[in-house]
Amino acid sequence: MTKANEYPDRPRLAVGGVVIAANQVLLVCRGKPPAEGEWAIPGGSVELGETLKEAVERELKEETGLTVRAGDSCYTFEAILRDQEGRVRFHYVIMDLWAEYVSGVPAPGSDVSEAAWITPDRLPNLKVNKATLALLKKLGFY
Repeated sequence: MTKANEYPDRPRLAVGGVVIAANQVLLVCRGKPPAEGEWAIPGGSVELGETLKEAVERELKEETGLTVRAGDSCYTFEAILRDQEGRVRFHYVIMDLWAEYVSGVPAPGSDVSEAAWITPDRLPNLKVNKATLALLKKLGFY
């Protein structure tokens, strides 16, 4: 999610890939606003002409180095962040899709400072994005 997405003229569509394997969830620590420093489901903006599944597979490869196979939608939410003057700085509609782990070892890529498999017992010790925590609770992971 780049500087070009700041102060948008309309909401931006983004995706996340929910990968759970061996009682671990794939999370990334965001390296840029709007969620800089927070652990979240990996993902990003959908590009023109790209399906939601293609976007998830590309974004997870870029952010984590993993190859995944995207599936059905499991969570949808909005992220609207305003600046001190009340102007909309970021506005995303985010669709999280299930994604099946295929191959690779998590390594931080674009827009993230860390990428890792996280067990439920580690979540209380991390600064986890509120939407990510709500999703993980809804899924019964945490």
